[in-house]
Amino acid sequence: MKATPVLAGMIAALAFSPFPSIAQEASPPLEVERIADGLVHPWAVEVLPDGAYLVTERPGRLNIVSKDGATQKVSGVPDVYSAGQGGLLDVGLDPGFSENGRIYLTASVSGDGGQGTAVFRATLDRQQARLENVSQIFEMNRFSGTNRHFGSRIAIDSAGNLFFGIGDRGESERAQDPADHAGSILHITPEGGIPQDNPTPSGWEPEIWSIGHRNPQGITIDPETDTLYTVEHGARGGDEINIPRAGQNYGWPEISYGVHYSGATIGQGTEAPGLEQPLYYWDPSIAPGAIAVYRGDMFPEWDGDFLVTALKDQLLAHIGLDESGMPATENRLFAGEFGRLRDVKVAPDGAILLVTDEPDGALLRVYRAE
Repeated sequence: MKATPVLAGMIAALAFSPFPSIAQEASPPLEVERIADGLVHPWAVEVLPDGAYLVTERPGRLNIVSKDGATQKVSGVPDVYSAGQGGLLDVGLDPGFSENGRIYLTASVSGDGGQGTAVFRATLDRQQARLENVSQIFEMNRFSGTNRHFGSRIAIDSAGNLFFGIGDRGESERAQDPADHAGSILHITPEGGIPQDNPTPSGWEPEIWSIGHRNPQGITIDPETDTLYTVEHGARGGDEINIPRAGQNYGWPEISYGVHYSGATIGQGTEAPGLEQPLYYWDPSIAPGAIAVYRGDMFPEWDGDFLVTALKDQLLAHIGLDESGMPATENRLFAGEFGRLRDVKVAPDGAILLVTDEPDGALLRVYRAE
């Protein structure tokens, strides 16, 4: 295992944002431990109660990685559609995992009309490294032939219900259709049912929480405030952090702070009546992979701040919030040092876990240097 020192002065420039006075702030001294290598496009990490890690690989593999980096493949993983941006995506632990061993997986799967995003529930037999009682509890309602914008991460609320996102599947108009699961944040029970607090606007599919999302690949719930946050890809610019609220429309493709890859204006510009504004955005794009709210003892000065991974810009963005909860600073950490950063999680000891979305990907642990 290799530890790499990172100096506070080695922080890149700021992102553009809706807040012209946003400033840079010094980072605490950091070190990075490379826990495991040789992972093929790892997509997500979760910490098991014994301190080992569950890590997904996009081609369709689930791994148990020990604290010393030994990797064990888990059998019984459901078949997935692995091409383009699709494959085995997120993994989430049930709040009662220590007693019931239950996990959830998101993935792209094949079906009538092409492929789409699905959610699975299973029980992890830790000793046998095997999934049992695997069942598909959700499948998006319209499959298509594109290989992009599947979403999809999981955030579990205080009632044990699942939030997750699905991208517009590269067909932007679908994000404005509330009868189409594409381009939405969805909310289901552990059995795939409809939670009582879901919105009920006329014409909406009952699983949909909010619409107008381009490709939300990051989703998290602040464990202290229960606030739901997403981070999602724009086109050429316009990556966003949003606070999805029930029954609201977040604008894609009617409004955006980016432009089309051709340079053409998107929709009506940056705002329109009835469409929600992002909490924060980047232009140019950093290509965000995941978001976490920092709650931990290792970096108390970061309490409540956002951590966002970037694929294209290959960095970890630390976004400091002011007393009102608005973004006030942005530090860009590790730019270009480890490749495309996909997932970010806060470990129980307050360290920060990252996975690198590379053919020879790694699981990294960021901790405070002594």
